[in-house]
Amino acid sequence: MKRNLAFFALTFILLGSNLSAQQKEQVKDPKLVLAQTILTDHKLKYVDSLARQIIKEGFNAGSGYSQIWARDLNTFIETALEERSPADVRGAILLFFKMQQPNGEMVDGYVIKKDFTWHDDTPYYSKNAPDHVGFKNTVETDQETSLIQLLGKYIKKTNDYSILDESIDGILVKERIQLMLDYLKRERYNKKYRLLWGAMTADWGDVQPHDDFGCDWNELSNEAIDIYDNAMLIIALQTLIDIQPNTAEATGWKKFKEELETNSRRYLWDQKRKKFIPHIYPKASPLPKGFDENKIHYHGGTAIAIEAGLLKRNEIAAVNRQMLENVRLSGMPSIGLTLYPTYPVGFFKGWMSQSYHYQNGGDWTWFGGRMIQQLIRYDFQQEAYDELKPMIDRVVKNKGFYEWYGKDDVPSGSGKFKGSAGVLSKAIALLNQWASETAARQK
Repeated sequence: MKRNLAFFALTFILLGSNLSAQQKEQVKDPKLVLAQTILTDHKLKYVDSLARQIIKEGFNAGSGYSQIWARDLNTFIETALEERSPADVRGAILLFFKMQQPNGEMVDGYVIKKDFTWHDDTPYYSKNAPDHVGFKNTVETDQETSLIQLLGKYIKKTNDYSILDESIDGILVKERIQLMLDYLKRERYNKKYRLLWGAMTADWGDVQPHDDFGCDWNELSNEAIDIYDNAMLIIALQTLIDIQPNTAEATGWKKFKEELETNSRRYLWDQKRKKFIPHIYPKASPLPKGFDENKIHYHGGTAIAIEAGLLKRNEIAAVNRQMLENVRLSGMPSIGLTLYPTYPVGFFKGWMSQSYHYQNGGDWTWFGGRMIQQLIRYDFQQEAYDELKPMIDRVVKNKGFYEWYGKDDVPSGSGKFKGSAGVLSKAIALLNQWASETAARQK
């Protein structure tokens, strides 16, 4: 036995001596092996190509949606700018500012009047866009922040700073941005916690419980503070600081951003459990007696918090491990899993009353893909590639980007959901960029 081990050891040494320096480096460097795997992965190329075909079709949210939403466009604008003319994208952005309301608030989105076919008690109109109707899910507080983020991405990619000086009804776009921030501070800011609030919904979602429709603030709503809304504002403020660093307003933006960062960590981060608290309820709580909501992990809001820079690298590793464990325990297909464990059966009305339906534990690539982007950003490339695979495989299988997935990876919702296409396209671009740079360093 000892002679056999010695023989194999000698053989390994002799074989090793015949390897070129580059081959030895490849054997030693797992990052290079990963980079080469990514660069030769034909599924990534196929999915990116399919995403671009879908995004090229227009700025609406997807099949089944005629509307253009700020929160959706924010997640596929970079790919859209590579597939559509910058002038088209610029026009879509400016139309949001034309739909801004007199109190400074921003709509969720807009649609041409002839396509406004659904019931809505409070449609939004503007004399600056007479051919369009606006709409807003008022339980949410991410409309203004989504628009600021997508504007920043447009400017970064096109270098078109002139859009900030575009005048709409005598008010410049950069002035309208400040009106949006003023609206949030005036209407959706809790002075005790010094954080934004919205209605209680599931993670990043826009549907409240105890209400048949669920998307409009009403007497059934419960004021709630969560990480998603506040992380979105932190990102928006950093966007403004990046595109207008030398303006008089920049000092105020920095101070506001630092306040939000401090209070988000102070009140929403559970240091012991290494997770974010789902909600703070400044007033009445909608939760059933005895139900511990803090057992629930919010995957989507956590991904956005990472994008906002609220977690250290070791904390990102911890929450990513939790996400993977949640996926295992739930039996769901990917870290796009909205939350785990789910809310009790019947807590939400309609189909969200069941576990793993829609935002009550459904699997959304739209947010899972953003977590992949952050894993790449924080140098977790192997984890990013491994955790991306289930999302890629189901696109290949279904030849499309579905809005969300249920148990057993059953596709649901829009079959051409551009938010999902956009986040995957960007994740693939980030992976390829890292892989190309890694491979180039070895030459």
